[in-house]
Amino acid sequence: MSLGAKKLSPDIITAPLTALILRLMKPAPPLLRFLLLGVSLSIVCLQSSRGDEIPTDSVPRYRAIVTDVKPFPRENFTQGLEISEGELYVSSGLYGKSAVRVYDWANMTRAREAALAPQFFAEGLTRIDDKLYLLTWREGRLLVLDPLSLEIQAAMGYQGEGWGLAHHDQSLWLSDGSQRLIRLDLSKSLSQDHSQDALQQSKAARNTPTVTIIDVTLEGKPLKRLNELEWVEGELWANIWQTDTIARIDPDSGQVVGLIDASNLLSPEDRLRDTDVLNGIARDPETGKIWVTGKRWPKIFQIILEPTD
Repeated sequence: MSLGAKKLSPDIITAPLTALILRLMKPAPPLLRFLLLGVSLSIVCLQSSRGDEIPTDSVPRYRAIVTDVKPFPRENFTQGLEISEGELYVSSGLYGKSAVRVYDWANMTRAREAALAPQFFAEGLTRIDDKLYLLTWREGRLLVLDPLSLEIQAAMGYQGEGWGLAHHDQSLWLSDGSQRLIRLDLSKSLSQDHSQDALQQSKAARNTPTVTIIDVTLEGKPLKRLNELEWVEGELWANIWQTDTIARIDPDSGQVVGLIDASNLLSPEDRLRDTDVLNGIARDPETGKIWVTGKRWPKIFQIILEPTD
């Protein structure tokens, strides 16, 4: 497989593994080791090289160019962002203030909202069919909500921190603030029937999903602090916490295939005392357009990429 930058659709951008598979043994490192309904999951880990320096001139670089802007409520300490079926889903963090808010995407009026219990710090979210998945930060719970009522239907436990969340087909992709990305195959998880019989049957091996873990690297060195995630045409895009950079990641190899500079989006006039970092990437499935925002930002921006190399 080529590890070079993949081409995206022209309306997004105009620009031109070997891995050792190991079975994780106990005691497991502090990864997101999932316990689905109390059942330990098997984990496949793709290891990569170590290091901390982040080179910035060895992969294609891009500048985010704004093509449209919508108002965005400043109340959102944005942790997760997703456009689905004409609505914008936002998870807003902080203890005692965490909530899920849903907006009509056409006019950005609020359609519904649900607050989380004060012990939960909301993190990334994503929707697959009739389920809305919501990570929590340090509480070890991946919540499953009804996207219409926003009521919690189920929960999955894990060890470690939860940061970003995205999906492709029936797989969830998670980040934990490190260089790791975790893929959880849901095709055999969370039985559609939540009866007691089904819960007992979930202990069977056939219902034990596989979790795949990859290390994200930039020129062979770990790219850490991966935060909010979005699946974009065969790539995973990730906010890098406390920066204005978005990484384009090959989900097969973990290699960074592009870096996006989004430092020009929010003007000084729009920054208040509590305005926080860039965080939140959403692809409109109807148009293929990419939208980004940040924590307590007053706007959400549609962007295309302009190569800077």
